[in-house]
Amino acid sequence: MAAPSTAVATARDSSLKPETESLPSLVGRLGDDVVQLFDTKLSLLKVELKEEANAYARGGIAIALGGIVSAVGFALLNVAVAFAVSTLFANANLSQAAKYALGFVLTGLFYMVIGGIVILTVKNRLAQQDLVPNKTVEELRKDKQWLKNEL
Repeated sequence: MAAPSTAVATARDSSLKPETESLPSLVGRLGDDVVQLFDTKLSLLKVELKEEANAYARGGIAIALGGIVSAVGFALLNVAVAFAVSTLFANANLSQAAKYALGFVLTGLFYMVIGGIVILTVKNRLAQQDLVPNKTVEELRKDKQWLKNEL
């Protein structure tokens, strides 16, 4: 019967322990608990970031595969357009190979002109943009002036 009374005495001692702890030990325990909390939060953040990165990677692979399929389809469409353009020269005194070549050349030139127009348009739009972050620069100027006034 001595064992149960010892267990009760131990339980009483552990229940009284927080009330009798000194302030430095309480602060130390609080610091340890805060560190453990931050470690737990950091571990959770790492796990969530890994899950999100995996989801984005899978999505990126699916987008890349879709892009490849689209590129193949676009290439086949361009071949069909080139053959269609070559039929415009059916009455010309050219060999069939020359008609096909002319169809492909004209189709390629068409895409080059369209691409050049797009490039020039975007280049002109980008040239008009101001790359300096004006709001940030203004805030930094205000902070600098405030620091000068305070010092």
